[in-house]
Amino acid sequence: MRKYLFFMLIIVSVLSISACNNKDKKADELPEFVEVELTINPEKGNVNEPIVFEAKVTQGDENVEDADEVTFEIWRAHDEKHEKIKVEHTENGIYRLEKSFQQEGTYYIISHVTARDMHNMPKKEFVVGTASEPEDPSESKDSMKMEGH
Repeated sequence: MRKYLFFMLIIVSVLSISACNNKDKKADELPEFVEVELTINPEKGNVNEPIVFEAKVTQGDENVEDADEVTFEIWRAHDEKHEKIKVEHTENGIYRLEKSFQQEGTYYIISHVTARDMHNMPKKEFVVGTASEPEDPSESKDSMKMEGH
C-alpha cells in the first residue's frame, strides 16, 4: 500500500511540474506582430473622382477586426495641413475610406493602426491628376522612428 501511495505521489508531482512548464513556455512566447497592408485604388486618380484607401490588418493568419484605432492621415506634398480621418472596420480585417480630391498633385497617406498593444503606420504616395514635386523622404518629419505609443 505504501509503495502504491508513493508511486501515485510521484506521478502527481511529475504531472504538476510538466503542466507548470507548459504554462511558462506559453507566457514566454512573443505575440506575432500586427501587420498592415495599405492599398490605394487607383494609385493615380483624377480630380473630383473617388479614391479608395484600405488598410488590411492581420496578426499572423488572423484578420484583426477589433483594432483600438485606425486613422488615415492624408496630405498634399509640401502642405503643412494634414487631414486625419478615423475609419471603422468594414469586413475581413479591412478598414476602408473613399475620398475625392479637388486639387491635383502628389499626395501621401499614413495609416495609423493601433491594435492589440501594437502600433503600425505604413506610408504610401499617390497622385491626383498631374503629379506635383514630391517630398524628399530624407527631410520628412514623418520618417520618425516608431516608439512606444
